[in-house]
Amino acid sequence: MANENKKIKTIGVMTSGGDAPGMNPFIRAVVRTAAANDIRVLGIEEGYEGLIHGKFRELGVRDVGGILQRGGTILQTARSKEFREPSGQREAIRQMNNAGMDAVIIAGGDGSLHGAQMLEQKGFPIMGVPASIDNDIYGTDMCIGVDTALNTIVDAIDKIRDTASSHNRAFLIETMGRQSGYLAVQAGIVSGAELVLFPGCNTQPDEVAAAIENAYRRGKTHAIVVVAEGYTPHTNELSSLIDAMEIGFTTRVTILGHIQRGGKPTAFDRMLASRFGVKAVEFLLEGHSNVMVGLDGRDMVPIPIDDVIANVKEVSQDYLHMMSTLSR
Repeated sequence: MANENKKIKTIGVMTSGGDAPGMNPFIRAVVRTAAANDIRVLGIEEGYEGLIHGKFRELGVRDVGGILQRGGTILQTARSKEFREPSGQREAIRQMNNAGMDAVIIAGGDGSLHGAQMLEQKGFPIMGVPASIDNDIYGTDMCIGVDTALNTIVDAIDKIRDTASSHNRAFLIETMGRQSGYLAVQAGIVSGAELVLFPGCNTQPDEVAAAIENAYRRGKTHAIVVVAEGYTPHTNELSSLIDAMEIGFTTRVTILGHIQRGGKPTAFDRMLASRFGVKAVEFLLEGHSNVMVGLDGRDMVPIPIDDVIANVKEVSQDYLHMMSTLSR
């Protein structure tokens, strides 16, 4: 939404929630776009926790030099139970007002955008940017960090397939995704997995075993099943259930864990994060606030934060159909 904001002289920038490759290019883009428009930038360290405790530092164009290729976030990030309380939110606003901030740009996932909504509801102008490797944020085709995480997963699966073939084994490979199956489904398609399991899917352990046994009967030297961490039963329990069914292959579990959050952001993520950072500042200058910058096709568009929070982004049925077709 657009409004008649007072002239913006100082903005805060914050990275929150789980880190995502590309957060540093995002920070760099915010700082340099602001500098080009004579706007002062205060970096907020350690997410909402730093917001409450006034952990601010001024960022100039030289402070963000040489960070494009770095994973993680130079501002660091943290979870904050204190911010969930009205008293914590009031203290955060007091700190921002004392520092002279006119608005704050917040990059993060669902929880971070909920926090942004809380600030909005108390009258402080905010601009959200989607940064979540799960790509589970409504209102944007892609989030910062997704492409890098996906490439990390696919590289790991390709290497695991080598040893799976050498030993005639089935591997259950767990990706991140407590509530979203995006990474698992995408990785399954492009790595040639036999099956993908994710939160909310109805595939039962006996069906998983049947798919693996079918691969064995067709003469395959291995089987790969990609499992999002939110699928139940848990990956280790699933492995034990399958082994008890005598399916031909023995099974092994690989949990990729936080390796998915690390590493140099890909060219795609660097460009996407830079576009988000530039547009976040430009939208504020155009009078927008209380919105998230979303990627719609090739265009950057402002999406009301309330709409982002109120809706759930589902895994595309087209991708599920593609996965079923190509895994034969």
